[in-house]
Order: sequence, then structure tokens, then C-alpha cells
Amino acid sequence: MIDEPGGVAGPPWRRLSSRVLFESRWLRVVRDETVRPDGSDGEYDRVEVPGSVTVLAVDERRRLAITRQWIYVHGGTQWRLPSGRIDDTDRDPESAARRELREETGISADRLVPLGTINCADSFTNHREHTFLATGLRPGAARLEAGEADLEVHWLAAAEVMDLVTSGAMPHAGSSFAVLSAHLRGFLGEEK
Repeated sequence: MIDEPGGVAGPPWRRLSSRVLFESRWLRVVRDETVRPDGSDGEYDRVEVPGSVTVLAVDERRRLAITRQWIYVHGGTQWRLPSGRIDDTDRDPESAARRELREETGISADRLVPLGTINCADSFTNHREHTFLATGLRPGAARLEAGEADLEVHWLAAAEVMDLVTSGAMPHAGSSFAVLSAHLRGFLGEEK
């Protein structure tokens, strides 16, 4: 176990006040007036967003469901696992994961196993990605949103997906984390 740095009793930053600079249905930009760890006054701008989910779906032949689509903010097509935000109507991250998997791929899963949660770009956002392993898959019809019309689903062997991750061809943090976590925990096994 790694010890916490410095053994500080309280939070090293102190928030004095907050004000919203921008808000949309997707995010909120907030400026905090703070006292920094050295005691000086400062400002800290941060982006608040809902959490999101990523699902590593593995079929009975040990193939993984991978999506390929244009990612607007990165200006290019990317390989990634089925993923999306946690909506207000979702009961919890697992229900969001089940919904996103069905919407993007049409797949329903008998079992979801949490693989872990990671903080993404945590120097400026509170974004957290909850990752799951899905098994006991049943096919169905995808229900893509307008911005996902170009989304394609591919079935790849675990070794092929590991190559995408280790070569940098799957730069989505939640996807890479889920694949590596499942691999290290022995969930991917040998392809048949």
C-alpha cells in the first residue's frame, strides 16, 4: 500500500467561494476562489460533468465488441469500447452501462462485473469513468443517437484489442483501462 504524501490532516486546498461561468445540458464551468496549499489566494477553474461508463463485452468465443466512430472533439475516427454518459434517469453506473451497451451495439448482457473507476483529466474536471466487463451476451438492435450514425461495431480477438491499446490506436482512457484491467485480472483468457 502506498502512503498518502505528506500525511496532511486536512485538505491542502480550501474553497472560499464558487461561481458558475458557463452551463449547458452537458457540462458546467465553475471558478473557485481558493486558498492554495502554500496559504496564498488563488482561482481554480474546473469543469463539472456527469460520470460515464465503458463496457468491455466479451462473447462466448472470447471476442470483444469494439466500436469505431468519428469523435468530434478529437477530429478523427477512433477505436473504443461501447461507452457514454450516466444520465439522470440511470439508477446507477451499472444501469447506465447496460443502457449504453444496448443503445450502441444492441447487445444485452446477463452479467456485468465492475472493472474499476478512473478519474479522467482530473487537473481540470471531476469526470469519472466506471468500467465493466459484460458476459452472457444476447444480440439485438442498436438504437443510435443522431451523433452516432457512423458508429460501427467490430468483433475482435483479445490479442488484437491489446495491440490497439498498446500501440495507442485506442486512446480513449476508459477503453484502455477496461481492456488492461480485464487482461491483468485474467478475464480475457485465450481466444478460441
